[in-house]
Amino acid sequence: MRIFSKERPEIPIVNHLKEDGTEWTIKEKLWLGLSLPEYKKQFFRNPVNWLMIGIFAIGVPLIMQRYLFGLGAVTHASNDYPWGLFLGFGLFAMVPLSASGFMLGTTVELFGRKDFHPIERLALLNGLLGYFFAVLFLEVDLGMPWRLPYPMFVSLGPAAVLFLVAWHVATYLTVQIAEVLPAFFEWIGWLKGKRIIRKMVLGLTIAGIILSTLHQGALGALFTYAPSKVHPLWLSVNFQWIHFFCSSIFAGLSMVIVSSTLIRNFMAWRCDDEFKDNLDKITMGLATGASYAMITYLIIKIVAVAHDQEWSYLLTGWGSYYMLELGVAVVLPMLMFAFGVRNQRLGLIRFAAFITVVGIVWNRLNTALVCYNWQLYQEIPHWKEVWITVTLYSLYFLTYRFIVYRLPIVYEWKGEK
Repeated sequence: MRIFSKERPEIPIVNHLKEDGTEWTIKEKLWLGLSLPEYKKQFFRNPVNWLMIGIFAIGVPLIMQRYLFGLGAVTHASNDYPWGLFLGFGLFAMVPLSASGFMLGTTVELFGRKDFHPIERLALLNGLLGYFFAVLFLEVDLGMPWRLPYPMFVSLGPAAVLFLVAWHVATYLTVQIAEVLPAFFEWIGWLKGKRIIRKMVLGLTIAGIILSTLHQGALGALFTYAPSKVHPLWLSVNFQWIHFFCSSIFAGLSMVIVSSTLIRNFMAWRCDDEFKDNLDKITMGLATGASYAMITYLIIKIVAVAHDQEWSYLLTGWGSYYMLELGVAVVLPMLMFAFGVRNQRLGLIRFAAFITVVGIVWNRLNTALVCYNWQLYQEIPHWKEVWITVTLYSLYFLTYRFIVYRLPIVYEWKGEK
């Protein structure tokens, strides 16, 4: 598309009207203003698309095998290790990386920080797709998606954390869809729908704060169901919920930094000048917030170790591994953020954000898989489980790219007030 956008002045599409005064049809907008041969040409020219085709060629049959023959056909799941990569990565890791939605929505809509407006919709899209695909990962793990409403409406368990998580995800996903709808309404030209959503934006933002805050903490509370299985350094019954909530703050902010950097570098043709001109300043602000959240998280982790009297564990091999995680995934990027903000080093900030994103995934996999049943044996995920996880994340990538290519996420739709 970068080549076509240089050769064709009417591309990319940023309003309803063509240069000759006629309107773009929905079909033409879906094809990005290209003819079908041109669209195929740009699709097969991109090596990333060939990589996706290779991943799906193996991954889709494996997903079918999982649903036809059960979870045991593609995983090593057992009563000892009920949570594998589908939940360890797809749910426990993707949800904190999706926390940018409620944070940027709160920053812009509730606190009036309009200087973050150019990146607000990108943060909301991160949140929406992150939660949506977390549900997909969950459904691949659970199976029988037609019974999804059963624990929410039929067999109620209001005292259970799982009941709380289910309702939080469902209601917050609905809120996030509503928050992203204005971009879709602009794209299809339905201004009445956009105005209706804009009138509800304050209520949606407040609902997002409440639901996401509770849900992030509730995910941590799930591990209190098995206090004797998770290693004590990764589980603090009294502090687990706040560990998950606080880490989601800098995880979400770092994810926005990473995604916005990738979009500006590889989809610059789709970004408008407001997004590109303000991104560096916005990145500095996001890094500042992430560093404050990290020092708070680090202090709470130390307090939890002291509260539970777990100092002796730090002298063991597991303790060394725990210190390595904290050092590489929290302390190092925290110092990089602080140094980068103080000295205006944007490259260092973006690298620190990448380390933070990887560190959050590492922490969640440690809690749900690596340090689970630490006194028994270590489970190695089946290669089919790994491939299905990569396949679903590739679908997330393609969906994300499809939306950013078309909807006014990183550019402003023109011709409308």
